[in-house]
Amino acid sequence: MTVLMKIRETLREEIRKAVLSAGLASEENMPEVELETPREKAHGDLATNVAMRLTRIARSNPREIAARIVEGIDRKRAHVRDIQVAGPGFINFFLDRSFLTKVLEEIQSAGDRYGRSEAGRGQRVNVEFVSANPTGSLHLGHARGAAVGDALCNILEAAGYDVTREYYINDAGNQIRLLALSLEARYLEALGRESSFPEDGYRGQDIIDIARELAEREGDSLLSLDREERLARLREYGLKRMLDKIRRDLERYRVRFDVWFSERSLYESGAVERVLKELGERGYTYEKDGALWLKSTAFGDDKDRVLVKSDGSYTYLTPDIAYHRDKLNRGFDRLINIWGADHHGYIPRMKAAIAAQGYDPERLTVLVTQMVKLYQGGELVKMSKRTGKAVTLEELMDEVGVDAVRYFFVMRSPDSHLDFDMDLAISRSNENPVYYVQYAHARIQSVFRQARERGLAPAADPETLSLLAEEQEYDLMKALAAFPDEVAGAAEQLAPQRVVRYLHDLAALFHSYYRAYRVIGDDENLSRARLALLSGVAQVIRNGLSLIGVSAPDHM
Repeated sequence: MTVLMKIRETLREEIRKAVLSAGLASEENMPEVELETPREKAHGDLATNVAMRLTRIARSNPREIAARIVEGIDRKRAHVRDIQVAGPGFINFFLDRSFLTKVLEEIQSAGDRYGRSEAGRGQRVNVEFVSANPTGSLHLGHARGAAVGDALCNILEAAGYDVTREYYINDAGNQIRLLALSLEARYLEALGRESSFPEDGYRGQDIIDIARELAEREGDSLLSLDREERLARLREYGLKRMLDKIRRDLERYRVRFDVWFSERSLYESGAVERVLKELGERGYTYEKDGALWLKSTAFGDDKDRVLVKSDGSYTYLTPDIAYHRDKLNRGFDRLINIWGADHHGYIPRMKAAIAAQGYDPERLTVLVTQMVKLYQGGELVKMSKRTGKAVTLEELMDEVGVDAVRYFFVMRSPDSHLDFDMDLAISRSNENPVYYVQYAHARIQSVFRQARERGLAPAADPETLSLLAEEQEYDLMKALAAFPDEVAGAAEQLAPQRVVRYLHDLAALFHSYYRAYRVIGDDENLSRARLALLSGVAQVIRNGLSLIGVSAPDHM
């Protein structure tokens, strides 16, 4: 438990004790004591509305209730220097700031682990993200989903959840046959033979490159094979090359997966047939117009969904049902899927399918990432300069760097549209948000280099740290103390953008402090105390940037 968490818990205990001592409530009807951080600094460090929640129980005016609570609080034990009753009955607490220096000792002790907690209590969570069809390079939508998914996994792990990162490989079905047909057409072209390109085939540069590579390696040897055998060879070769490319791009993007789950394995293991049989036995399927339907309207969907089409082929939903059943059977407490905006309407039918199998549909949470628009030179970028097709993750990393791409994609809520300004992302100015935060870390490292030249080192002992008495120093320490709560809150809300917002605010506090005060001055002890403060800021910036997959450079 962090310093700030201990303070909160002690203050809650004091408030509860004061309420009970004043006879305002009993143990049985005592409301939960909630403590919040006021938006305005003038309203204190912490505040509670418990007096207003006690109005009906105590049958009294909330301001009078608040006054009686205030009388019963042991201020010394609660680390409170002042308490004020405000508005209709809010109680605002101004904390004794001397306790804040303890957070610097805590950060020094915890190092890279500062910010971690056990808030998740080991709950097993499966996060499935990216899961792009292996038929082309990763594009902007995949890039945003990858950044959000990986940052969310890092944050969940830091908050004490047991996380499995999973990529679902769509290696079965019509899109994979189209991949083979597209490769066949490009392979024939590479050999100078006539070819007929499939109407819905994949026309990306990746397909052309793979086909040329195959023609150079195999010559025309594939032409002697039976066509289905040739397509099978092309499918397997193309699938492997595409997945290898996706893996390389993701590795460069600092995204890793624990599980690469094959859709094909669901067919090979009989899982798809079993789930259809079980849904039928439960009475949730029926036949109509030669097709097999799921009674998804029984579970909140707006209409029933086809599982098996009249030609005997499966819809996309059918293997997805088997896949989610597999995940649930692996013992995960919660499933989190990160999908693109075009999948929004798919959520109700997926939840209905889970409910039809006897599982709680609330065990599935779907985060939808909205569209991204790229701008350069004030103009909307629609096409890749290299291929004339959609801009890929690889090209974006080449253009602006991994740090900027990841930071920009995580800094907004995933359900909001994002305008990505490429010029801003590479600029070395305070308007560039990733530069602004990284520069705070680099600036601190520069101060440390100067300190080492003068033989100065941070001192985190209580006596030296007591010299930190400026208002902005308290603000910085309070922000550092709040970091573990921010991480836990981001995990609970599945909102990695909270960590980005926190880092920007912390960097702003630091830059303002740095402009106002000399860190290395004539007073050696004060210099050591301020170096300890900066050491804490640098450590938290590193830890926070690490959670979102961004580096913390020492030089800029």
